[in-house]
Amino acid sequence: MTVSAASSSTATTSSTSSSSDTSRTTLSSTDFLQLLVSELQNQDPLNATSVTDFINQMTSYANYTSQQSLNSSMTSLAGSFSSLVTLNSVNYIGHTVEAKSDTAVLSNGSATFGYSLSSAASNVSISIKDSSGSTVWTGTGTGNKGANSITWDGTDSSGNQLSDGGQYTISVTATDSAGTSVLNYTTVTGTVTGIDTSTSTPSLTVGGVPVSASNIIGVTS
Repeated sequence: MTVSAASSSTATTSSTSSSSDTSRTTLSSTDFLQLLVSELQNQDPLNATSVTDFINQMTSYANYTSQQSLNSSMTSLAGSFSSLVTLNSVNYIGHTVEAKSDTAVLSNGSATFGYSLSSAASNVSISIKDSSGSTVWTGTGTGNKGANSITWDGTDSSGNQLSDGGQYTISVTATDSAGTSVLNYTTVTGTVTGIDTSTSTPSLTVGGVPVSASNIIGVTS
């Protein structure tokens, strides 16, 4: 299809419209229809738009309008979902929970960690590091299939009691008799003391450490 040049009056109108709408960067349904009508008005009579092309353009308009409506609905749904997650998270405050994580704060001289195994392990090695990445304790753990736990007493490998308030990270290596890793994930257990909604995904403060609400796998008390 060949489109001839628009008349001078049309060009003047287009230029005025363009200069007044320079700040707008999105295409509205009205803009789409105006472009379509302008095309029909200024097409070459000897090479007019075919019925098929016209239908295809109208279909594009219908799809565009539907997409705009869908985007608006999804934005509204996302906002409602976020509010729902926040409201549900409030119910965790004051409860002791278990969550997928590897970091806990030493409190009252101890920190409780856990780990899940896909099958029984013949060898389980555990190391705990401080916030600077230095290993402060190493040991072994149980190798039962499923959930296992360890309560660290807060002492380093030399027997020195570490101060409360520090964040410590657990690392677990669990292998079966063939040397294949059977570790699923590690967990921490602590009391939920608050909620952080400053990001798109609300997080809970579990024992002083932020944990995504989606990582909560159980409430123990």
